[in-house]
Parts: sequence; structure tokens; C-alpha cells
Amino acid sequence: MGRMPAGGRNWEGFGADPFLQGIAAAQTIRGIQDEGVQATAKHLVGQEQEHFRQQFEWGIPHAISSNIDDRTLHELYAWPFAESIRAGVASIMCSYNQVNNSYACGNSKLMNGLIKDEMGFQGYIQSDWLAKRSGIASALAGLDMDMPGDGKFWLNGDSLWGEKLTIGALNESLPMERLDDMVTRIVAAWYQLGQDDKKKWPRPPPEGDGGPNFSSWTNDEIGKLHHYSGENVTGLVNKFVDVQGTGKDFHGHLVKEIAIEATVLLKNEENILPLSRKGFSGTPPPGMKFNVGIFGEDAGPGEGPNHCEDRGCNQGTLASGWGSGKSDIRSPHGEIQLILTQGAVEFPYLVNPFQALEAEFDHKHVNITSHLTNSIPASATIASQDLCLVFVNSDSGEGYIKWSNVAGDRPDLSIQKNGDALVQAVARSCGKGQGHTIVIVHAVGPALLEPWIDIPGVKAVLWAHLPGQESGNALASVLFGDADPGGRLPYTIGKSLADYGPGGRVKYYPDAVVVQQDFTEGLLIDHRHFDAHAIAPRFPFGFGLSYASFAYSDLRLTTLKPKSALPDPRPPPDAEPPTYDSPLPDPAAALFPPGFHRVKNRIYPYLSSVADVRKEPGYPYPDGYSNASHPHPPSPAGGAPGGNPSLYDEHLLVSFTIANTGSRPAQDVAQVYVSFPAD
Repeated sequence: MGRMPAGGRNWEGFGADPFLQGIAAAQTIRGIQDEGVQATAKHLVGQEQEHFRQQFEWGIPHAISSNIDDRTLHELYAWPFAESIRAGVASIMCSYNQVNNSYACGNSKLMNGLIKDEMGFQGYIQSDWLAKRSGIASALAGLDMDMPGDGKFWLNGDSLWGEKLTIGALNESLPMERLDDMVTRIVAAWYQLGQDDKKKWPRPPPEGDGGPNFSSWTNDEIGKLHHYSGENVTGLVNKFVDVQGTGKDFHGHLVKEIAIEATVLLKNEENILPLSRKGFSGTPPPGMKFNVGIFGEDAGPGEGPNHCEDRGCNQGTLASGWGSGKSDIRSPHGEIQLILTQGAVEFPYLVNPFQALEAEFDHKHVNITSHLTNSIPASATIASQDLCLVFVNSDSGEGYIKWSNVAGDRPDLSIQKNGDALVQAVARSCGKGQGHTIVIVHAVGPALLEPWIDIPGVKAVLWAHLPGQESGNALASVLFGDADPGGRLPYTIGKSLADYGPGGRVKYYPDAVVVQQDFTEGLLIDHRHFDAHAIAPRFPFGFGLSYASFAYSDLRLTTLKPKSALPDPRPPPDAEPPTYDSPLPDPAAALFPPGFHRVKNRIYPYLSSVADVRKEPGYPYPDGYSNASHPHPPSPAGGAPGGNPSLYDEHLLVSFTIANTGSRPAQDVAQVYVSFPAD
């Protein structure tokens, strides 16, 4: 949610506002699932920093506890999950951290109470990788799938479920009804997305030519079929399917469009933007060339887009944060044991800004000088430029990687790698003080601009976020006015870290065996905090300039439904869940089938012996849990996917007219902010 602006994985979300997060999540889910692919909403919930997020990762025995009151949980952190469920998301992933001192993947209040009862979730809840810290208890708490199947440690073949879940069902610790529910939810998602359609999803060989067409273990065409098992059986593992598209369907077109529409114009004094490809704003003087200097490592290719594993460093132009996109775990002999896939990815290509700008400027009229490092250029180099473009950035990522002094979470909100000093030096001396400087920022989240934002030579600032593989091309389109900068800030850029309040600070040092993080600010994060405390930001949430101008008029408010102090009663269900004949099978039916080939370190539900199935009375069920025929009454807050339908009643229609009063085509982002009256 971006509670803390320096949080390492804020860039994986959509912004510091629950409504924005919810709408963006829902649209993303629909886009994925319209193609028949299951989407997963994550992470449930309160994983707002990387420090201490996971047991053992930070040298402490337990993960951090995010302590969140009920109203804040419902209105802020859980709301995007409600919108995700309403959009039909197939799966939800629970997080590493604890919530109110109970691990999220074993928290019945979250999974059974909030997600499945109140929000009416019909899909399955899966754990983050090794986030499940208990066996039967987590199943009773509402967890449906364990990922990737290991227990408390990687690759030891000792699962907390696997055969232990089978034993729990056979000895009646795990009610068969709950096991049936787990399976039903997983299979229902398969049917929901049409994955039973053999024409769209051919079966694997020998039944068809479908199945996985790539390996996350190797880039070779032929590779091991059972990696990290000690077996050397090989086969076709990579089919090298080109998914980039061609012609008008080339994915780069859409990637570029998204990057353009995300770019935020923060400052544009004297309408210096857009630029002319000929440099001069009017007709170029005969025999003269316009001098453009491009400064900063962030403008260039660096060592290549995939130089650092999982993008886990800040080098070259910044187009993505880092994370477990392709993280390999190796054996003592150097053999890759495991590759995780999640946040960051391998770039198929990356167009850097210098590459794109060099191609776009008219070299008949423009001289380009490049200085693609963050060291301070020679004074004469800066002084000889008519226009200076300075590129700076700020990077972060998942907590298992540390780069420089960034251990997942940023230690502060500063521009990194001497970027502030570079901007200051260039802006004060560009063209001997008569030139114009434009600053382009690539960042994972808010960064402080105070060291240079008010320098007179800084005429424009573009906030380009993390634009992806078409970075340079998208930026060139904005700089030269081929497209309007369509983005608006999804978070607040303050003047200091202190502006965000005590709740905005990452907890970098443990304060207990279980680190306690109290969300005492409640609903007041980011722009809500700034508004409530009358703090003037440098640039507010939702801010963004345009090359055009817009006029708003004819505001109308139309009441659609009268206000009510209470929601409508919970409606009856549209359908009852399926019921099954659930007698306990003979334990012998759960033994490994005769002749079954067991692959080392793979997790199986089969038993080696029925001797482990011992029925002992008095399983210590949680207080209030019952496997009898008297379940808890459903919550009145539920009743439909996303929660009680009253949550989505339309009470007020806000209508108005937007007119482009400028001379250029552009689009605005209309924003409506609602608050309670002061009294």
C-alpha cells in the first residue's frame, strides 16, 4: 500500500491509496484472466516493509508482526483484495509477516473470516514461498495450497503438508469436509478460467503437444526433467516460444504506450517542453548547431539490462526494481538447485534513453555530448551546452538482496549514486548559467528533490517511474511532444521523510524477538496524512502537468439512493456449495502405488506406511472451531464476491464537463476526492 515511502517493494503495487489499488488490481486481473490465465492477488496482508518480513531471513526467529486495527484493515489494506475478489480473481497469496501476532498464512481471522466469509472469496488461498509455518493448523485457518511445498526450509523434502496432510485427514485431525473444500476451490478456479478446454489448453504428451513450454531452471533446449533430485534424466524443457508478437501485435507497442501514459510532468517552466528535434525552438540559424548534453548513468546502457541477478543492483538506466524474478539457489558443486520466479524478470531488450534520444535528434542541427556516469563532468563540457538533460534514479527491491546500502527497503528517500550532486553541478553551469536543464527521474517510489528542485536552471522535471523495456522510446515521445505526459502521481512526493509521519518510517532494527510494527496512524497514510496534518508536499498525490490546458465546468451532483445508517441485510447465496460423500478411505489406499517412481525432494501425498495413521482423540482445535454441523453464522458484512452488496451501491452521481482549452491533443485524469465533514 506504500505506508512507508521507502518500502522496498512499493513499486510492485499501484499507489498509496486503497481505491486506486483496488481499481487497478481489478483491471489487471480481468486482463490476465480474460486470456484464461489464473491471476493471484498478493500479499495478504500488511507486508509493508522488507526488513524482518520473513522468519530467519534477518537473523531473528520470527517474522515481523503488522498490528492493524479492524477499521484500518477493512478500509485500507484489505480493500484492494475486496475489489480483486469482486473481479473474480482465482487465487490470493498470503504474506510472510504476522498480522496481530499471528502468521498471515495461519491467520483464521484473515483467511476464513475476512476473505472467505465477509468478502465471499470462492477461489483458493496459497502461501508465499515458505510463508506457511504450521501444518494442520494452517489448513484449518483457511490455507488451501502450500507453495512450493517445502516445510520450514528450502529443498529438504520435508513438507509440513504432503504426506502429513494425508495423515491428518486419515486420523481425523483435518476434517474431510475441509480437505474437500481445499480441493474444490483449486479445481473450481481451473474450470472458471476454462483451463479444461483441450483446444485452448492442449494436454501434455503423450495425450497432446501442450503443457509447459519453458523451464525456469535453464535456458537450454534440453535439460533435466527432475532438477535437484540427483537424477540426470533429460528431455525437451524449452520450446523457445516467441511471445513478443509481431507487426501491430508487437508487445513493445503496448509497453511503450503504458510507459508514456505513466510519465508525470512535474515542472515545466517557460514551457520548455516539448522539445524540437532540431534543438532550436524556431528556424535554426544558418551554420549554427544546438548543443545538447546528456548526463548521468541512468541515461545509458550500463553493463546491460540483465547484468545483475534478479535486477539486484542499480546500474545503467533504471527500468525495474529488483526481486525474485530469476533467483537461483546452487548446490555446493555449483549446480543450480532452484530458481524462483516472482517480481522482476529478464529483459528481452531495453531501449535506454541515450539510445532513443540519439536516434531522434536531428544531427544536422544538433550536436550531442554524452557523459553516461554520475561523476561530475568537466566544467567546460557543461558550460558549452544549450540544453542539459540529466538522468537520476532511486532503486529498491525484495529483501533477500542487498545492493550498496539498500537492503530491500531504501535507507532514505535520497536520489542515489551521487545524483543530487550531478544535477546541482549541471543545472548551475549549463550554458554558463544561461542554458536550460531538464531532469528525468526513474524511481521505485517517492524521492526527495529538495537539493535541486528550486535551482533556477532546472526548468523541467519528468518523473518516468519504472518504464520497462521501451523506456527510451517512451521518453523520447514525451520529450518531443509526440505524446502528452499522461501520468499523475500515485503517491505524494514530500519535502522530507519526516513529512510522512512516524508511520512512514521503515523499522530497520529489531525491538523484540517478534518485531512489533504498530499501525497507529490508522487510515492516515500518504496523502491522507499530509491533508490531516496540513503538511505542504513538494508535489501532491494525483499531481501532473500537461502540454495542454483543461477547463472544468458544469459540476452536477445527483442523488441515486438515499443514505442509510446500516447496510442491507446479507442476501441469500446464489448457490449452495457442493456437498460430497466423505467417508474416510482405508489408509492402505493412500500408500504409494506399486512400482511408483519416487523422485528425491519431491512432495507426494502418498504414505510409505499406514503405521503413521493413529487416531488420537482430543485434537487441539482453535477456540471456536468446530467440525460438527453447527458452523458459525455467516457475517452480515458478506453476501457476495467483494463483500456485502451495499458496499458497492451507487449513492451519488458526480458529473462535469472537461474541455481541452490548449492547442495540443491531450487527455486529463479526472479526480474526485471525498472526505467527511469537519463536524
